[in-house]
Amino acid sequence: MLEITNKAYSLSEFIASKQVGRMDWKAEIEAAQSRIVPHVRRTPVLRATGMVIERPVEFKLEHLQHTGSFKARGAFNTLLSGPVPEAGLVAASGGNHGAAVACAAARLGHRATIFVPELAGPAKIALIERTGADLKVVPGVYADALDRARDHEATTGAMQIHAYDAPATVIGQGTCMAEWEDQGLTADTVLIAVGGGGLVAGALAWLEGRRKVVAVEPENACALHAALAVGTPVDVEVSGVAANALGARRIGDICLGLAREHRVVSTLVSDDAITTAQIALWQEMRQLVEPAGAAALAALISGAYRPEPGERVAVLICGGNITPDPIQG
Repeated sequence: MLEITNKAYSLSEFIASKQVGRMDWKAEIEAAQSRIVPHVRRTPVLRATGMVIERPVEFKLEHLQHTGSFKARGAFNTLLSGPVPEAGLVAASGGNHGAAVACAAARLGHRATIFVPELAGPAKIALIERTGADLKVVPGVYADALDRARDHEATTGAMQIHAYDAPATVIGQGTCMAEWEDQGLTADTVLIAVGGGGLVAGALAWLEGRRKVVAVEPENACALHAALAVGTPVDVEVSGVAANALGARRIGDICLGLAREHRVVSTLVSDDAITTAQIALWQEMRQLVEPAGAAALAALISGAYRPEPGERVAVLICGGNITPDPIQG
């Protein structure tokens, strides 16, 4: 088995290191499942329909994971895959990844410094603060927080856990799809929201083309869509209701490589469609999710993605850290 690290690779570096050619993604994800199972929840699945959700849909409720998103999987896998330096950990995040790293660090006894942009919002900022991590809120968007995290890594020797473009992160996120299949997933097609691409990359790595994957992005935060159009990662402008979770300025190289290999369908949804899906999830299923968590369903109920007759469809709900926090007000 390869040594899987938290390092973020460019696609050229990843290929040059021969990790792409040698990587047995499925074996690595199976190993990660065994590694993280004591530390993460086996999140529930359900099959539902309703007035707005007009067809039977299989759902994976990953917003019920520790800290409210799938990100705990990649964080725990990274920390359990190798030694952590005395300087501790550093991560940049729109909120969910930072909360997951902070939680994993606290449970495993490591120091963590988390950089988030102001647009992370009060609910996610408060969630990170409750873990006891050293939280740094910076102006701008995720890319600005990432720059600060890289500076911290260089000056302190802390280990950076990349939010989406590192093998250990992608492998950890892949355990979500592996778990779902173990729970009896029957769908032909799975819709997954995309920000930087760690979750969809993990799903693609596990599925190996056995099911169709539809990558869903907001119209105003569409790094994968833009990269697929030109064949290489490019910077995009980021805004909108889901920007604090799906607001990566540039898609991860690992995600792009897997998306091109498996010919992923890329679909864009409007902010209005995301909000409509968010409301539908609450009114019809009593699932309270953040906009990013509703984005994949938005593609289905808005018609941005239209299944073929008889096509069985599943939706991965990825995050539940809604702002404002309904309990705190």
